[in-house]
Amino acid sequence: MKKIELEIVALSHSITQTHSYAVVLGEVNGLRRLPIVIGGFEAQAIAVALEKMHPSRPLTHDLMKNFMSAFTIDLQEIIICDLQEGIFYSKLVCVSEHDTVEIDSRTSDALALAVRFGCPIYTYEHILDSAGILMEDSSSKKKKTGVTATTSTSSEGGAREDLKIMTIEELGKLLNEVLEQEDYIRAIAIRDEINSRRKAR
Repeated sequence: MKKIELEIVALSHSITQTHSYAVVLGEVNGLRRLPIVIGGFEAQAIAVALEKMHPSRPLTHDLMKNFMSAFTIDLQEIIICDLQEGIFYSKLVCVSEHDTVEIDSRTSDALALAVRFGCPIYTYEHILDSAGILMEDSSSKKKKTGVTATTSTSSEGGAREDLKIMTIEELGKLLNEVLEQEDYIRAIAIRDEINSRRKAR
């Protein structure tokens, strides 16, 4: 299967749900985005590495990188290789002097390590097809460089109920609106509702 390269384009969190975060991956030289819900600890670990902060003591992912470097193991790439029931599965492709090994990993941990090693992030077409969001091409918008932290203010409980009564066309329009506001947590819920309706047809 052909691999598609991704890059981290945003970290998003909801102020109405304490531990609700999303990391948004963008297709390199493409318009699709892949938002993935992650935990608060992992979001912090990714943000610390992206902002090149140096904590006084190593975080868990820093420790893992130091451990791998001490034994001359390099992280060559990470692959988001599967999606089952809304859960993403990833592999770390690790290379040593004598061997190449693929290790299963939570996607959030894989991304935190990828940022530290500066290695590429890949996925497959079928994952982008089922969980990706297509962004509109707008020449007036500048390409983002670096990561932005965005905030979702929607109330998730009521929001999910509202989505059930909307038509597919209304959901598509709402999806574009929340993407304009960079509300990726809400976009995930809308995307999932659209996908579940399409599967039910």
